[in-house]
Amino acid sequence: MNLGVAFHPGTSGNAVDRAVALGRQAAQAGIRSAWLGQLFDYDAIALAGTIAREVPDLTVGTSAVPIFGRHPLPVSSQAQTSQAAAHGRFRLGLALGTRHLTEGAFGLPFERPVARLREFLTALRPLLETGEADFHGELLTATTPYTAAVAGAEPPVPVLVAAMGPKALDVTGELADGTLPFLAGPRTLGEEIVPRLTAAAERAGRPAPHVVAAVLGVVTDDADAAREAAVEATALYDRIPSYQRVIEREGHTRAADLVVAGDEEHMAKALRSYFDAGATEVFVTKADLTGEDDRLRTWRFLGELATAQPPTSA
Repeated sequence: MNLGVAFHPGTSGNAVDRAVALGRQAAQAGIRSAWLGQLFDYDAIALAGTIAREVPDLTVGTSAVPIFGRHPLPVSSQAQTSQAAAHGRFRLGLALGTRHLTEGAFGLPFERPVARLREFLTALRPLLETGEADFHGELLTATTPYTAAVAGAEPPVPVLVAAMGPKALDVTGELADGTLPFLAGPRTLGEEIVPRLTAAAERAGRPAPHVVAAVLGVVTDDADAAREAAVEATALYDRIPSYQRVIEREGHTRAADLVVAGDEEHMAKALRSYFDAGATEVFVTKADLTGEDDRLRTWRFLGELATAQPPTSA
């Protein structure tokens, strides 16, 4: 199993030092990848590259950087710099973001998100692959009067998109390397996301896409406490239409109902269901729902599963 974890360095002490320490802890447990979200505190792309530089056994990625309020040129520079720091072990995860955060924080209208995604990816791909772009779209322009290539950023940075809606999946399959669905359970993966994404990639003549599923989960003896903690941790997603749709498809009414909480056998069975549905990689997030002891227990178990068989390409 290709297994990873997502974590946040916290709000006390030094965020970078803490993130590197968590990265080392994950690698020592046998975990193969670490993922960082993007809010308004640390820069996830820069922090991922720093972790990879310090922890050479770990692949790193962002899950995910919203495209509203950002431009392909600086994002390419950031991503290539982290790829060089990581010596090829960095993956760029992008997202559409939400209307609430986009309009509230940036003062930007959350309009035509799928069209913006298409233009963003169309401009970004040549920047990452050749260091050049000459794109003039309806929503953005990206040209390179000087080279945008970063020496040592090899191979070209893989791009994943946190896409779940049909139109966003079509664009992702056509222009990106894969997807990063969160709160999309096995049913949604197997019946909707994987078939739609794969069909779009085939139409575009692209390789089979990666499907990196983010799973809310913790190995614990107190599943009830984990579910209660998950209610607060995921309340935002209950108000976002795209997440509401996949939650309902899984037969639930709120995001917290999708938490995987139980013993090691329960976790292993749940993870296997995601791979059986077509995920090529899974990472577990919010493993600290019931405290540090359970987070460590979860990470140790994920490491055991990950090292039980040789890794596949990611």
